[in-house]
Amino acid sequence: MARFKTALKYSEVTPKADFLNRRQLMAGAAGLTMAGGITTGLATPAAAALNAAKSKWSTDAEPTSLEDITSYNNFYEFGTGKGDPAQYAKALTTDPWSVEIGGLVNNPGSYALEDILKDMTLEERIYRFRCVEAWSMVIPWVGFQLSDLIAKADPQGNAKYVAFETLQRPEEMHGQKNGSFPWPYVEGLRMDEAMHPLTIMATGLYDEPLPNQNGAPLRLVVPWKYGFKSIKSIVKITLTEKEPPATWNIINAREYGFYSNVNPEVSHPRWSQASHRVIGGGLFAKKEPTQMFNGYGDDVASLYEGMDLSKFF
Repeated sequence: MARFKTALKYSEVTPKADFLNRRQLMAGAAGLTMAGGITTGLATPAAAALNAAKSKWSTDAEPTSLEDITSYNNFYEFGTGKGDPAQYAKALTTDPWSVEIGGLVNNPGSYALEDILKDMTLEERIYRFRCVEAWSMVIPWVGFQLSDLIAKADPQGNAKYVAFETLQRPEEMHGQKNGSFPWPYVEGLRMDEAMHPLTIMATGLYDEPLPNQNGAPLRLVVPWKYGFKSIKSIVKITLTEKEPPATWNIINAREYGFYSNVNPEVSHPRWSQASHRVIGGGLFAKKEPTQMFNGYGDDVASLYEGMDLSKFF
């Protein structure tokens, strides 16, 4: 086995300098009580602090509260209500965890998460998050660049896309027991999108390991795309030459395109994308105008040069 050394409508959910690596949490000697309401798959709350590097890619925007980030989610594997993931995701076992990497790579195999993390540089990434349902958060993630993981797998020259797959375990993810989705959840990126430095694999947020309801222990984060592209609880990554399937595109291609870049000029068939509600304001939550590419246009617009962004949404 190869190892690294060193619906339906969709809604989805998003500072401190020091974050906690999931595996260091397991090994740490100091006791740390987890914040109330967060469900993690850890067997012990023991923790040791990790100095994650401050990233130049972080926004200066004020992060959404931990309570809102961990209680206002969609993770349909645990139910379709916003509060269902926080209530039911505690059933998910996240340790041990491994990721199968295959397809057009020279180093295929099943990789234990702790082995993946040994060689990864973790950073604090405070990103804007924009849901396709026209609401937003600002989330302080900790994670590593997906490009580093792809490089370890050694992609072949004809690899043009990266496909992702979520865990399918209906005995712990009760939402998978119904037939509303073509389980498991799948997503994909073009290779240049996956290799962009803004694209990360998140392992934590807000000085805590990634809560189960937010996609523990490993999720994709692509901040210039609508949230449903940022697939959670990843167990499989496959490099391919052809565009891979994506769950929401499979269910309703008219409403959810493969690219799903944030674009205020292209309305969802059932609502405008010109503005969004900022989570955290209760009944009086403010609305803000939506920026093209969620405000990351200076960094990513060149990826789509020559494409009709009203067509390739």
